Amino acid sequence: MEFGTRIFIAFLVSQVVCTGAQEEEEKAECVPGFQEKVYQVEYSGGFLKDVPLLQVVFDDCAGNEDAEFEVSNPDFLIDKNLNLVPRRDVIDSGDVMFVHGVNVHVDDMAQVTIMGAPSRSPQTLREILGLSDMMPHRSKRALLVPPMFVPENQRAPFPRLIGKVISSDMKEDHIFCLMGRGADQDPKGVFSINRLTGDVAVSRALDREAIAYYHLQVSTTDLSGRLVEGPVDLDVSVIDQNDNRPVFKEPRYSGEVLEGSPTGTTVMTMTAYDADDPNTDNAVLRYIIVRQLPDKPSPNMFYIDPERGDIVTVIAPHQLDRETLPTTQYELEIVAKDMAGSEVGLTGTATATITITDRNDHAPEFTHSLNISMFYSDMRFQASVNEGSTGVVVNLTVDDRDDPATGAWRAIYSIINGDPNQNFEIQTNLDNNEGMLSVVKPLDYESSMFHTLLIKVENEDPLVPDVVYGPSSTATVYITVMDVNEGPVFFPDPLVVIRRENIPVGSFVAMLNASDPDYLQTQSIRFTVLRDPADWLIVNPFKGNVTTRAILDRESPHVHNNQYTALFMATDNGSPPASGTGMLIITLEDENDNAPYVFPSVARVCEDAKDMNVVVIGGRDKDIHPNTDPFKIELGKQPGLEKTWKISRINDTHSQIMLLHSLKKANYNLPLVLTDSGVPPISNNTELKVQVCTCKKNRMDCSRAGSIQTNHLLLLGLVLLSILCL
Repeated sequence: MEFGTRIFIAFLVSQVVCTGAQEEEEKAECVPGFQEKVYQVEYSGGFLKDVPLLQVVFDDCAGNEDAEFEVSNPDFLIDKNLNLVPRRDVIDSGDVMFVHGVNVHVDDMAQVTIMGAPSRSPQTLREILGLSDMMPHRSKRALLVPPMFVPENQRAPFPRLIGKVISSDMKEDHIFCLMGRGADQDPKGVFSINRLTGDVAVSRALDREAIAYYHLQVSTTDLSGRLVEGPVDLDVSVIDQNDNRPVFKEPRYSGEVLEGSPTGTTVMTMTAYDADDPNTDNAVLRYIIVRQLPDKPSPNMFYIDPERGDIVTVIAPHQLDRETLPTTQYELEIVAKDMAGSEVGLTGTATATITITDRNDHAPEFTHSLNISMFYSDMRFQASVNEGSTGVVVNLTVDDRDDPATGAWRAIYSIINGDPNQNFEIQTNLDNNEGMLSVVKPLDYESSMFHTLLIKVENEDPLVPDVVYGPSSTATVYITVMDVNEGPVFFPDPLVVIRRENIPVGSFVAMLNASDPDYLQTQSIRFTVLRDPADWLIVNPFKGNVTTRAILDRESPHVHNNQYTALFMATDNGSPPASGTGMLIITLEDENDNAPYVFPSVARVCEDAKDMNVVVIGGRDKDIHPNTDPFKIELGKQPGLEKTWKISRINDTHSQIMLLHSLKKANYNLPLVLTDSGVPPISNNTELKVQVCTCKKNRMDCSRAGSIQTNHLLLLGLVLLSILCL
C-alpha cells in the first residue's frame, strides 16, 4: 500500500479532537495509538545521521507487538526504541512530517513540526500526503486562517470572539476542528472554534507575561471524521497591556563621588526592569529624581539621565566640598516610570545613597592648646624638662578638616631644625592625631639650658596639586632644661690597677677620682665602699685613697681571671644629696704561695699483673706561671723504695709510676715529693695510695682485712722484701 493511501486511511479512522461546540467524550483508560499527536523539533542547521531527534509515545494497549512505523519524509525512520532518527545527514527536512504507526490493534498518525526549518517544496498538506496522486480529479480546496490577536487581562464575559476561519469550499457535512497548545493541549480549553461557522473564541483572560504566543492548527473534516482540508497554522498573539510596574533589583543602592569632582562626573547607574513587552512603550522606562535629602546647598546637586539611569553631579566642583557640606551622605529617591515617562505610566522606586569621599585638600595646622604656654604671634609651644630625664615633654595639637582616620587626616611630624644630637623624637598619637614630643637622650643643664626645635607636620597622603603646606603647618617648641642635683661622676670608670697578692695590710691600692657635674655649684664629695666581696679594702672618705685592710689572695674564690672587683660610691652635699658609683678592678699578680699536689691520689693494680705500669700521675698547682710546672715528681726519701717502685717522667706535668716486681694483695701508701718551678720553688710531701687487688676473669677484688698499712709498715715490708730478694 502506498504511504499516501495509508495516511489517508489513518486520518479517516483517527479520532480528531474538535474544540468549541463539540462535546467532550469520556476518556477510556487506554486509547490505542500515539499518546501524543504533535511533536516539535528545533532546526539548527540540519540533522546528523543516526542522531535521535525525539521519541514518540505509541501504545496499542496490547504490548505494541508487530507495530510498524513509516515516516512521510523518506530521510527519517522510527527505530526500535521509538526514536525519530535521520537515515543520513539532512539539511532540507521541510517544516512538517507525519509518522504512521500500524498493527492489528491500531492504525494511527502523529505530526512532527520542524521549528525554524527553511521552507521546501512541496508545502501543502495535499502534496505532503500525496493526495494529488490518489485523487487527481479533485478540485483544490483552501482554508483562510488570518493571524489573531487577544489583549491580555480581558474581563468577563467569556468566551469572546477573536477571529474567523474561512473555508473556500465548506459543505453542510463539514466541520471545523482546532488543535494545538491552548486547544487540545495544555493549557487546554483556552481557545475554541465554532465547528460550523469557524468563529474562534477565547475562554478566559490571558497573561502575556506567562504565554505571549499560541501556535494552533485548524482543519476541516466530514461528519465521519475524514480530513477534508488542513491542517493550517493559526497563530494567536497576546497583546500586551501595561500591567507590570518597573522593578529595581535592590531597594537601596550606594555610590561614591570624590569631593571637588568636575560637574558631570558619573556617580552610579540605576537600572530597573519591566516585565511588559519590550517592543512597546509599556516597558520603555524613564528615570527621575523626585527628592534629595538634605537639599542643601542645592536641591538639585545631582541629575539622572532619564533613559540610561546614570546619576551625575550637577553641583560646581568648589561647592562639592566635603568639609563645608552639611553632610557627607545624600539620599536620592529615584523613580522609574514606564510608558516612556508618560503620566499614565506605572512607577517603581528605589533609594540611592551617595557618599562624598574625601581628598587631601586641607593641610594640617598647629592649634593652640590650653594646657601649655603659647605666643600667639606665631605657633610656639614651650615646655620644661629635668636634666637627665627622658619621656614625653609636650603634646602638639593640630587641626585637619579632612576625613578622620584616613591618610588625608593622619599627621606625620618631623623635627627639621634644632636637634643636632638627636636628643628628641616625635611620634603621632593615632587616637587624636597629636604629636608626642619626647626626650630620648637625657639633656644636660650645664651644657645647654635651652633648646629650640622647629617642627613640621604633614599628612600621610600627598596634598592635591592646588593645596600647599603653609606657615601654620610648622611650629616652634622652646624646651627649658631644669637643673637637677646630679651625682658625682667617677673618672675613669672603671679604674684598673695592678697589685701583687699578699702585699702587707695598709698598702696603697688606688686613688679614686670623682667630680661633680654641677660645676656651677660648690659641693664637697665623700667616698664610701659600696661593695667589697672579700672585705679587703678601705677608702679615705675625703681623699679617696684606697688601702688594704686584709691580705690580697689571688687564689680567693672572689677573684675571677686574676681580677678582683670592688664598687665605691661618691656622694655630694647637695640638697637633696646625690651620689654616683664607680668601679675599681684590681689585677692581682701571682706569688708562689701554693704547694703543688698530685692527682689521682689512688691507683689500683692486679697482684699478678704482667704489666708493671701502675698509673700515670700528674701535678697541679693553684698558682700560675711561672710558679707551676714543669713539676718534679720523685719518690720519698725512705730507703729501699727504689727497689720496688720507679718513676719515669712523661712531660712537664705527668710521670709514670711502675712496679719493679709483683706485690701481694694489700693497700700501699707510696710516699712522693712534688716540687714546682717557682722562685723559690715549693715542694709537697704527699702519698699515692696503691691498692694491689686480686683479678679474676676481668673482675678486680680489692677488699682485704685489716687497716691500711702505715708508711712505717710499708717501709719495713719493703726492707724485708729487699733482703729476701738478695
